[in-house]
Amino acid sequence: MRIGLLGTGPWAQRVHAPALADHPEVRFAGVWGRRREAAAALADAHGTAVFDTPEALFAAVDAVAIALPPDVQAPLAIRAAEAGRHLLLDKPVALAPEEAAELLAAAERAAVVGRVFFTLRHHPTIADWIAEQAATGGWFTAHARWLGAVFTSDSPYAASPWRRAKGALWDVGPHLLSVLLPALGEVERLTAVGGAADTVHLVLRHAGGATSSAELSLSAPPAAAEVSLELRGTAGVTRLPDFPAGPRVAFGRAIDELLAEAAGAGAGAGAAGAGTGSGGAGLPPCDLAFGLRVVRLLALAEESLRTGRTVVVAD
Repeated sequence: MRIGLLGTGPWAQRVHAPALADHPEVRFAGVWGRRREAAAALADAHGTAVFDTPEALFAAVDAVAIALPPDVQAPLAIRAAEAGRHLLLDKPVALAPEEAAELLAAAERAAVVGRVFFTLRHHPTIADWIAEQAATGGWFTAHARWLGAVFTSDSPYAASPWRRAKGALWDVGPHLLSVLLPALGEVERLTAVGGAADTVHLVLRHAGGATSSAELSLSAPPAAAEVSLELRGTAGVTRLPDFPAGPRVAFGRAIDELLAEAAGAGAGAGAAGAGTGSGGAGLPPCDLAFGLRVVRLLALAEESLRTGRTVVVAD
């Protein structure tokens, strides 16, 4: 499959481009970026072409991977879908539920495959662990922490305008939701409370009565940074395992999933909102429909932050 890349920032450089270049079943067919010199440098580093417009890249590929801010990603992904190109997107797929819904509708109309990269859900060790917990069931509560030091360190993502504007809720919140939803079920009610800087505390009530809580931040002091998640239930206590393999390995799994689903779609099975699972057997796919559900929950959490009220999640 010929896959082109939209985006040239640190995430594209460190994860997307090398994973596409190294994948044995992919031809890394080119790069487009908002700064041509950056796109040319990234293309040269991986022996591929640079394109002057997104449409020129669309015409030369079968699928696009996008490593751009979500408010830039969504309209470009819609244009790519309308051009008949499969989609491998980053989380969150958009910053507004309406735009995420428009993206899903465009992919369905064009009958193209849309997949969303969630680092935890596509990491082989973590995906298998999530699938095991979903199959075990009986969990009555969970607690998670994603306390990052992006804004308090020399992280290459510290200057990201969209992260500065939207904070941990929109950056790392999708990762936690990608674990909590398959393990505990859909969210029925949620409350969000703001803390220091971009810190957010979430309390979620899931279908069936389970509850979960989470602390999210990109502004933790480096010495206080932590990523953890534990589930408690009839089977006892289980904790998110360590994941030493980096995001490049996980992105390679996301590429595998896109290839498999696109092959199925070509045979008449699967589309933007249906198909095979992500990583662990039995998990629902990280497709555009799942991406839309995550964006809706993040928008409702933002509403709860703004109003100070618990929000009921509509069907």
